[in-house]
Amino acid sequence: MNKIVVSVIIPAYNSGKTLRMAVDSALAQDVPLEVLVIDDASGKPVKETLAERIPDERIRIFRNDCNRGVAYSRNLGVKMARGKYVAFLDADDWWAGGKLAAQLEVMRREKVVLSCTGRELIREDGTSTGRRIPVRKNITYRSLLSHNMINCSSAVIRTDVAREFPMEHDDAHEDYILWLKILRKYKRAAGLPEPYLKYRMMGHSKSGTKLKSARMTYRVYRYMGYNPVVSACFFTSYAVHGVMKYYLRRKKH
Repeated sequence: MNKIVVSVIIPAYNSGKTLRMAVDSALAQDVPLEVLVIDDASGKPVKETLAERIPDERIRIFRNDCNRGVAYSRNLGVKMARGKYVAFLDADDWWAGGKLAAQLEVMRREKVVLSCTGRELIREDGTSTGRRIPVRKNITYRSLLSHNMINCSSAVIRTDVAREFPMEHDDAHEDYILWLKILRKYKRAAGLPEPYLKYRMMGHSKSGTKLKSARMTYRVYRYMGYNPVVSACFFTSYAVHGVMKYYLRRKKH
């Protein structure tokens, strides 16, 4: 195998219907990589779901002793990673060709430790909604406080940085906390507006209802060390941005 550049980390829990597409989209990327599938104690073991793919030496499968959640599973993948970079991919989602190569190029050019891409929204049955959400090219800590524009399945991080800031706080948006911690230290991330990520909108997401997601977002600011008043101000900005984005999309479509 060529020297591994990217370790793709895919947490999987009872995701047999979509996991193969996610894995195949990672293996199709044109960079030297490994795919680490973390089986979070699925009813049907991932080794059975991926039986036809397992002979590919780029695939490594680990199974948790019990269901521990995506944060634990991603952290385990980061610990096991052999690449200079890690890329997160949820088992429900998949990537367009050329995604990782484009991100590595912009990360080297811009000298950043974190990058992300735009995404296309996909229905649960795998068909496109036709809606695409771009991302700004330059993302700072301040801009991220008002809106979490980094989708986890689009993120690529330098591995040593991902190990420096493991995901935590399952009762909040643990990925949002991670991006904020990284940008608070490393200042900026690079975004590619193109919808390289195909994001499947599933009805059983962790965030659940908008109210539950709102509570989790407020907790993010508290975990970042802001007092209740400041956290409420940030949350208000976050909520207004979300409403405006929703309104503009409805108006456009």
